Amino acid sequence: MTIETLALQVFGGFSLFSVLVLMALGLTIVFGLMGVINMAHGELMAMGAYMTYVTAQVFQRWFPELMGAYFLVGILVAFAATFAFGYLLERGFIRFMYNRPLDTLLATWGLSLVLQQVFRQVFGPKEVSVPTVEWLQGAVVLAEGVALPLNRIFIIGLTLVIAAAVFLFLYRSRWGLRIRAVTQNRAMAGAAGINTARVDALTFALGCGLAGVAGSSFTMLASTGPVTGQQYLVDTFIVVVFGGVESLLGTFLSAFAIGQTQILLEYLTTGSMAKAITLLVVIVLLFFRPNGLFAAKVRR
Repeated sequence: MTIETLALQVFGGFSLFSVLVLMALGLTIVFGLMGVINMAHGELMAMGAYMTYVTAQVFQRWFPELMGAYFLVGILVAFAATFAFGYLLERGFIRFMYNRPLDTLLATWGLSLVLQQVFRQVFGPKEVSVPTVEWLQGAVVLAEGVALPLNRIFIIGLTLVIAAAVFLFLYRSRWGLRIRAVTQNRAMAGAAGINTARVDALTFALGCGLAGVAGSSFTMLASTGPVTGQQYLVDTFIVVVFGGVESLLGTFLSAFAIGQTQILLEYLTTGSMAKAITLLVVIVLLFFRPNGLFAAKVRR
């Protein structure tokens, strides 16, 4: 493998890492706080991608002179739509299934199938794509044979900004303090006057919103179909469990390791074999560290 090829493979790993981080951050927050195994998390990613597609269609038809800004607006629309959907989902559905993990898993799996059918009915069974804005076209040429696409560089930068914002929100804000208090000891947090039901609802909505942003970013990498989210759901769960269910740092490092490993193995073998080898390595490591590599120490 030449240096140029290695550089491109590493950059490809960063691209996969960016989508996995955005997906896994939301799942880590939800899973770590409430213990909810949300099997519809992938469909929330697809919902965010479709919202970006709708935004592109609206701008193309009504505001063609502003097409350069549609993607930024699409990110905000995707976050707002999935945040609102997640809030309503928690208030009207999820909150009745706390402390019933198997029921929650089956119910959200059924919800994912319903959402897939809704996507087919509304947007059709074929995959859709969005145009790349002019300022994200082209590539940065580092050397002969090494060109890094601007759209992927933007997505990696967006991922780092959002990850930093989530960290500051959880560890430098009063609302983040409430979330961490509920995570560590729900009963004591409630006794201290924290509205745990409201924390649950808004935190679940935040996790869904981050999945929507992941879907919006995904539109710059590939087209979107009704089952697009399911293709990343397994990888996302692997990232969360491997890094440590309640550890943001673990999620970040786990996504980086899995993204780089999978891209490198895909180059050396095939896509399906790369996933199989990655999963095998994770299983072996979890045998020795069942709580993940960076499991957070919390009171139960």
